[in-house]
Formats: sequence, C-alpha cells, structure tokens
Amino acid sequence: MNANINDRKPTNDLTFSDLDKELREYAISHDVPIIQDDGLAMLESIIRIKRPKKILEIGCAIGYSAIRMASVLGSIVYTIERNEEMYNQAIENVKKANLSDKIHIIFKDALEAYDLVKDNTFDLIFIDAAKAQYMKFFNLYTPLLSTHGVVVCDNMEFHGLVEVLDNEEEYKSYSRGVRGIIRKMAKFHDELLAKEDFDSTLFEVGDGIAISVKK
Repeated sequence: MNANINDRKPTNDLTFSDLDKELREYAISHDVPIIQDDGLAMLESIIRIKRPKKILEIGCAIGYSAIRMASVLGSIVYTIERNEEMYNQAIENVKKANLSDKIHIIFKDALEAYDLVKDNTFDLIFIDAAKAQYMKFFNLYTPLLSTHGVVVCDNMEFHGLVEVLDNEEEYKSYSRGVRGIIRKMAKFHDELLAKEDFDSTLFEVGDGIAISVKK
C-alpha cells in the first residue's frame, strides 16, 4: 500500500493534432468532460513504459482519450460509452483519426458490458466514467487484467471536492447528490489503497490520478 504522493508532475510535452484541437475545443464549448493535460501526459507516459497491447477504457465520451491512447504505440483500445449522442460522435471522431481498426467502441452501460469484453485480456484499464461507480468498475473489470497490468483512474479529486469532507460547513453547502459522490470517491480512495492484490498510488496530477499495478 502506498501513500499519496504530492506534486509529481509528468515531464513529457504533449503535442496536439488538428483533430485533437478540434475535440478539445468542442469539449470546452459543450461541457464534455475529458482528461486534463497533466493527466493525459501521465497516462501516455504509462503507455510508453508498459507498452500495452490491449487497453480497456471505461467512459469514452467523444473519443478524445481513446484516440490519444491508440495513437501512442498503436494499442488496441476497447472503450465503453452509455450516452448515445457521445457514442455516435466518438464513432465519427475515430473515423476522422483513421483508427477504426484500432478502437472498438461499445454502446452500453459499463456495468452491463462485461460479457462483451470478457474474452479479452487487457494490459491497461483506464477508468474515467461515473464517479460514484468507480469501485464497481474496478472490481468488475480487473479480473480481465494481465499479470502486472495497470489500472489508471482519473478524477480522483473530483474537482477538488474530495477534500471538502474535512470541512463540514462547506460539505453541507453542496447538493445531496454531490455530497453522495464526494463520500463515494473518498471511500474509493481508502478501498483502493487497501487492496492487497494491487500496489496503488494517488498522484495530484490533473484532477487526481490513481495508478494501481496488479501484483
């Protein structure tokens, strides 16, 4: 079990294609959640180090991170999206990127998609979907992880709100729904670090990144 490590920043510089820039601008203007640049730099560094043949992504959105991951080393990416509009946009964006042979997009709630990917072994799993379900996603899909495979979880700080639990007055100022997500993310932190079959570390990068390596 590893403690939280603060201020550990990735050093690799990101470059963006015209399509990347288009998707980033779309995400900003339409409030589509995509991985922050520091988090993306760390994710791509992990891909270069681990050299995964197959990646599973939970939460595709418009396909931005799937395209970035597949472009690093040509990994095969299976990605799951439950929102039909985003799913359709992701299909088109992957076509624009000429990566339809590398990226397989599944239109399904991730909690119901296990049977569609169960015959695969993944070297890396990237979780960036419904925050309240992170532990369920982790437990459901990590049996498909290869030996010494890696799980990367984004948004571990939930926009900095996980720390709000230490301030009761501020915590109570948020809606019941937001408070519920804060509690579940804080619980996920603790349960993730306590898992004996994974070495997990939390990084204050982007909106918080957790890296868990299967023992």
